Amino acid sequence: MYTPKDIVTSPEALYDGARQPYDSQTAKFIDHIDEHCRNWIAHSTFLTMATVDGAGNMDVSPKGDPAGFVKVLDRKTLAIPDRPGNHRYDGFHNILETGRIGLVFLVPNRNEVVRVNGSAVVVTDAEVRAQLSIKGRIPDYAVIVTVEEAFYHCGKSIIRSRLWHPEDQLPVDGLPTYAEALIAHGDLADDFDDLTARLRHNDEKRLYDE
Repeated sequence: MYTPKDIVTSPEALYDGARQPYDSQTAKFIDHIDEHCRNWIAHSTFLTMATVDGAGNMDVSPKGDPAGFVKVLDRKTLAIPDRPGNHRYDGFHNILETGRIGLVFLVPNRNEVVRVNGSAVVVTDAEVRAQLSIKGRIPDYAVIVTVEEAFYHCGKSIIRSRLWHPEDQLPVDGLPTYAEALIAHGDLADDFDDLTARLRHNDEKRLYDE
C-alpha cells in the first residue's frame, strides 16, 4: 500500500515562488445567485452534490434531469429535487448531521462550471416539491440550499478531459457492466441475466417511478 511522502503541510508551501492566484480568481466569489448564475443553473442538466457527515466522511452524488430541474427560489435559495434511486439517502444523512453542501453545475457543451457552497436542509414542503415535478411525478423530498458562495470555475478541466468530444474518448468495450459490478462488490447470488434485465427496466421505464 502506498505511503504518502513529500506532503505539503502549509498554505505557504502551496504558494511558494511564483504560484500565486490571479486577481480575477480571488475576486470572483459572490454570496448569492445573480443573473449570470441563475441563467447557468437554468441551463444545467447535471450536477454533483457533495456532503459531509459529523465524522468528516464525504459523499458526492450525481443529480441529473432536463435543464432547469434545480429551481432558484430567490437570490439566496436553491431547491433540488430528489428522484427515485437506491433509497440509501447518503447525502440526506450527511445533511441531517452537518447541514453542509457543495454543488458543481455542468451545462452540456460548455467548458466552465458554476460552483455553489452553503448550508442545506431536507424538506417535504408541498409547494416547493410541486415546482420540481416531472411527468406528473412530484418528488418526495427536496434539498433546500442556502447560498453562501457562488462562482464560475474556468473550463480547463473539461477541456483537458475532452468531455464533450465523445469521438476522442477510449472505447467502453470490456468495461464491467453495472450488473457485473454489483454482483462482484456485493457478493450477490442474483442471476446475471435477471439482474441485467431488471437494471435495464429501471433505466428505461422507472426514471421517475419508485
